[in-house]
Amino acid sequence: MSDPNHSGHGRVGRFRWLICALLFFATTINYMDRQVLSILAPVLQKDIGWSELEYAHIVTAFQAAYAIGMLVFGRIVDVIGTRHGYAICLVLWSLAAMAHAAVRTVFGFGAARFALGFSEAGNFPAAIKAVTEWFPKRERALATGVFNSGTNVGAILAPVLVPWLTLHYGWQASFLALGATGFVWLVFWYALYDSPDCSRRVSPEELAHILSDTREPAGRVSWFRLLGYRQTWFYIVGFAFSAPIWWFYLYWLPKFLHRQHGLDLVDIGPPLIVIYSMTCAGAVASGWFSGFLLRRGWSVNAARKTAMLICALAVVPVVFAANTSQLWIATLLIGLAMAAHQGWASNLFPLAGDLFPKHAVASVIGLGGMFGALTSMALAESAGFILQNNTGNYWPLFAIAASAYLVALAIMHALLPDMKPAEFPDGES
Repeated sequence: MSDPNHSGHGRVGRFRWLICALLFFATTINYMDRQVLSILAPVLQKDIGWSELEYAHIVTAFQAAYAIGMLVFGRIVDVIGTRHGYAICLVLWSLAAMAHAAVRTVFGFGAARFALGFSEAGNFPAAIKAVTEWFPKRERALATGVFNSGTNVGAILAPVLVPWLTLHYGWQASFLALGATGFVWLVFWYALYDSPDCSRRVSPEELAHILSDTREPAGRVSWFRLLGYRQTWFYIVGFAFSAPIWWFYLYWLPKFLHRQHGLDLVDIGPPLIVIYSMTCAGAVASGWFSGFLLRRGWSVNAARKTAMLICALAVVPVVFAANTSQLWIATLLIGLAMAAHQGWASNLFPLAGDLFPKHAVASVIGLGGMFGALTSMALAESAGFILQNNTGNYWPLFAIAASAYLVALAIMHALLPDMKPAEFPDGES
């Protein structure tokens, strides 16, 4: 059997990896924009005077909008295509990020977060659809791990840039400067991105490699129809249990380090950089590992679930992070858990492409993201209540984080033990 990465004239082209780089930079910008608030939370809490519950409400506003946006942009990207769908959501989220600089009240921040959450929700349906269009199945987990590591790079850059911008130019400058970077990305996106069969930069050998999987039916599938498939609920469960944990880290980690270990705006950078550097490694390593198993002849079912089980087990020790007085022990435990989460995500996101034809992928991602945002809202409100009424004790929240992935994987396996792809008649709508 010939290796699809090679042709009679040598190795196939690698333009698809440049597309992956575009997705990586968009995701980096996405996470820089959403991370600004959590880094500035202790500063803004003093300036504006919000309580733990009011901060939870601001976070919930983002997640409520994210739930709506996931559903809306999942459908928009499937209908109008990745190129224009991605551009629309990026322009909207960049404007929403910059709008934070103009508000001064809890309600104002809630409104700005709602706008940001709605528009940022388009990133993952668009990015996963692009991966599905540009990569064969055996490369999708690695490509997803690479672009998804942009979440961590964004989270690394934000604690480097935000304190500097805030100390020199005020907190408003952090929202304005990071929000504006999206418009630079947009120029490169329209210059380089198209579907593989329309791109003049893709060689015939690379196009054959991209399209080497079995041809899939064309058409559209309704949300109602998708919800009738076990495969959809398999994906939803994986997202609904894991997404709230990531949001908890994203919004409460800087506050946890401030409260538990006394870190201020200047000191918080190094622990966050270590944590998010670990998550980068987890995202890429787990995506590579499942791809390695697939190349060794493992089934998609065995490869994805094995990688996800390893990640679920690696999360468990984070429960001890809440009670340790040692900053760097807590940092490493949280870093391991967040690396495992990103490894989980690197295998969860490609499942939409493994189980559904390309024309339904963004809609499935949107449905999963909507349910994930709803469960994240529940955890955010619970976190505010627990911390305000339990004297800031983070142990219950870390206990939830430690167990969520194993519970999710058990339910997923019960729903779909063989991970058989969904079957759609050609042209179904």
